[in-house]
Amino acid sequence: MPLPPPDLDAPMRADVDAQVRRLAGTAALTPLWRNEIGGATFATDDGRVVKAGPRNLETSMTAEAERMRWARRFTPVPEVMDAGERDDVEWLVTRALPGHSAVDPRWLADPATAVRAVGAGLRKLHDALPVADCPYDWSVAARLVNAAARGIDVPRTLRTPPPVDRAVVCHGDACCPNTLIGSDGRWVAHVDLGALGVADRWADIAVAAMSTGWNYGPGWEDFLVEAYGVPPDPARMSYYRELWNAT
Repeated sequence: MPLPPPDLDAPMRADVDAQVRRLAGTAALTPLWRNEIGGATFATDDGRVVKAGPRNLETSMTAEAERMRWARRFTPVPEVMDAGERDDVEWLVTRALPGHSAVDPRWLADPATAVRAVGAGLRKLHDALPVADCPYDWSVAARLVNAAARGIDVPRTLRTPPPVDRAVVCHGDACCPNTLIGSDGRWVAHVDLGALGVADRWADIAVAAMSTGWNYGPGWEDFLVEAYGVPPDPARMSYYRELWNAT
């Protein structure tokens, strides 16, 4: 079953789709996701998740595989089965996990349960991953360097962050779709950890809260912060939201 094509040239689409078919082998494919740069994610009927796409200058699938292998010792994330790159296409194959994305139709119809699971799951992730042992950096300084390498001129007002509230190992893309929820309505795992690294916890909380508006509509941001278990911090929320949008 094909996914809608992204805004991408036809040869690259063909290369990505060919890589997915090669990795799937004889397994049947069910489409899960297509992102704006042309990455495609499919579930196979033999218990795998196959992801392929054009090279990404912000994060790479090889970097994601490294981070998942590290994080999996401490918290539920996918088991890496294969990762690599060839020409302009990269790929990642993982073992499928139980549960469904927080934006599965079931959870879109029950936003209170979904948002509670996303917030509680993010807190579990932050509490489980050991900062002292983490070799990855997602601090503001690191993100500014990454943005500059991609030709992004971040506004001066965002170059000095607020003081760190609590340093944790952040997910790096804590948008709601990257939380998996079990049939009981509770968080079970996280996916898409290509930017995982140490940063202020509000770098994740702000993005997770912001994404509730994209996925469930207005009015859920405070509920997510409450589910995470901290008092609101409008200044840090605003800063990290603006940094996300700028980078």
